[in-house]
Amino acid sequence: MGLAPAFGAMLRTADGVRLDAAHTPNGSLDLGIVVAHGFTGSWRERPTRRIAHVLSRFGGVVAFDFRGHGRSSGRSTVGDLEVLDLDAAVKHARSIGYRRVATVGFSMGAAVAVRQAALHPGVDAVASVSGPGWWYYRGTRPMRQVHWAIEHWHGRLAARAVKRTRIATGGWDPIPLPPYEAVSLISPTPLLVVHGDADPFFPLEHAYRLYDNAKEPRELWIEPGYGHAEAAATPELIRKIAGWIARTISG
Repeated sequence: MGLAPAFGAMLRTADGVRLDAAHTPNGSLDLGIVVAHGFTGSWRERPTRRIAHVLSRFGGVVAFDFRGHGRSSGRSTVGDLEVLDLDAAVKHARSIGYRRVATVGFSMGAAVAVRQAALHPGVDAVASVSGPGWWYYRGTRPMRQVHWAIEHWHGRLAARAVKRTRIATGGWDPIPLPPYEAVSLISPTPLLVVHGDADPFFPLEHAYRLYDNAKEPRELWIEPGYGHAEAAATPELIRKIAGWIARTISG
């Protein structure tokens, strides 16, 4: 069986960045689900397309590429200005006519989803999947490799050549609100924190810190054997997340 058809769109952020996006309708305007991919990801990659396909059984799906990724313009700020990107996608879902809009973010996209809900209130539910609890984490080899790609010119060159990800230089100034602080500002919007006990990037301490700092309504799922973000997410896990969204916003 093929993937659900996605219709291309071009979004524009509040600071003028053009974003490559797609809308996968499901025949109802009751629920729109906005998918935020991880660092170096893209809505056009097969893992994200599969996620959108599963989610589309529960609601219409808007997926997009963050700035500096794929066919979107600009340069990646690795979770800072990307809040404006997700906000543009949420507004696009509203403009289509979806009455309720939930966000599902993976890894960097999870941090962005948490911060977007805190800084730009208006979504109906947030799911943070494989997200960091705080910035500058280097405690695992994969995260040390990520920092190398971000901080060194030859790392940024490699990211551009291999993953079509253009990374801004200069670092953050000021440092954006960290996810573990942002979660305390989301309530009364429901928050779901999903993390795998086999995540090679972020250990479980990140999920616990997010959950502990969040206010009700909140849920924490520690998924046995689950690795990291989109590539490791099974259809069963995505259906489970979509079911949580459907139950939460209809309650």
